[in-house]
Amino acid sequence: MAEAAILGFLQNNESIPDSGKFAAELNLDHEEIKNVIKSLQGFRYIEAKELKRETLVLTDEGKKYAAEGSPEFHFFSAVPEEGSISKDDLEKKLEASVFKIGSTQAAKKKWVAMGKQVSRKVQHVEDKVKESLLQIQQGLELDQESLNSLKARKLIVTQGWTGYSDVKKGPCYAPKRKIFATDLTRENLQNWKELEFKEYNFNAKGQPLDAGHLHPLLKVRKQFKDIFCQMGFEEMPTNNFVESSFWNFDALFQPQQHPARDSHDTFFLKAPSTTRELPEDYVERVKQVHESGGYGSRGYNYDWKREEANKNLLRTHTTAVSSRMLYALAKGPFTPKKYFSIDRVFRNEAVDRTHLAEFHQIEGLICDRGLTLGDLIGVLQAFFSRLGMPKLRFKPAYNPYTEPSMEIFSYHEGLEKWVEIGNSGMFRPEMLQPMGLPEDVRVIAWGLSLERPTMILYGIDNIRDLFGHKVDLDLIKRNPICRVGIE
Repeated sequence: MAEAAILGFLQNNESIPDSGKFAAELNLDHEEIKNVIKSLQGFRYIEAKELKRETLVLTDEGKKYAAEGSPEFHFFSAVPEEGSISKDDLEKKLEASVFKIGSTQAAKKKWVAMGKQVSRKVQHVEDKVKESLLQIQQGLELDQESLNSLKARKLIVTQGWTGYSDVKKGPCYAPKRKIFATDLTRENLQNWKELEFKEYNFNAKGQPLDAGHLHPLLKVRKQFKDIFCQMGFEEMPTNNFVESSFWNFDALFQPQQHPARDSHDTFFLKAPSTTRELPEDYVERVKQVHESGGYGSRGYNYDWKREEANKNLLRTHTTAVSSRMLYALAKGPFTPKKYFSIDRVFRNEAVDRTHLAEFHQIEGLICDRGLTLGDLIGVLQAFFSRLGMPKLRFKPAYNPYTEPSMEIFSYHEGLEKWVEIGNSGMFRPEMLQPMGLPEDVRVIAWGLSLERPTMILYGIDNIRDLFGHKVDLDLIKRNPICRVGIE
């Protein structure tokens, strides 16, 4: 219907100046007219220019006033022509909304005298609000003062309108659209002389394929993993989310009364609540160094409890994996090693825009004879330079299982200030010697989170938009590839 109307009109006329007026004159849906014009334009039957303008439309309240009249007019009409009426009686005669709005507007326009008794100040009024709304519905223009008044009362709103202007014949115009064959069927091939086939558009894009998409965390994780591998590191197995307190805390020379071991900071398991497998000879050596020291240390001088070490928990750091790997390394002839891990850890923290109860930790360590703090600083310079962070500073810090310990700061060019990016240190003898490692073996290590660099790289300011059940799936589909450090 719409297509026949457009092609038929152009057969005897030069152009359609306005698609909106054309649709209104023929009592056709303008959206249908727009779609037909777009289709005909694609096949070059017609040419048209896009038309955009703003129109005024009535709100639901405005439509009600246009049909029934304004509240102030109803309020005025309810007041007797002679004498007065009490405010209470008038309120009973009218709807609550009509009375509330009408009394305010009628008094403002000086139609009535308000008090305990309400009386008319004038005998006749015109409902200009209704008249103005009807004029807008008819597409007529109003003065600016009336428009401002209606907008202030939220009776009308501005709405964007799109259509077409200067619609005229195109190079392939015909009074009726040709039907093109689109499929190479047996019947079409047999009658190909009588048919006209649709031209192929070799520039048209195909339908997007449904496929999986890498999460930004996985992309950044891959970049970090590549850098570790380029530096000769070996990845540690991190598939145990559940760990015993012994490997998570005690083996790292972290005392049992340390605040981090409290249930306010750590998730302890109810079932199974304890571990059954611990190397007894190693446990005894760890107990001794906690209680009375050794290897040049005085220890913590407290009664170490096996039941505390047996408690199962969700690991609070991947250093628990590092302690297992170093213990396994100590069992055989010593071989220098470079280890790294990138995996999930859990802490009982309040969730906000920068903290989650579960996140990812990146950890690297080097185990060799005669390592010093200078080696640690040199490795950190090499590692973070590959991440595009060559400017580093170090600040002394405290960790239970490293001495000396350092916080790592990098200069952020965008923020124009130094920001903390990780933590580092040398594992204490009280941690390494009970494992059975030679006395001259040292271990240097460092760690940082995976989420912070990912948020910086992808411009995300709320960690809950990156990880968890509130993540927007479109973000996963749209995010670009990750390029960290060297181009």
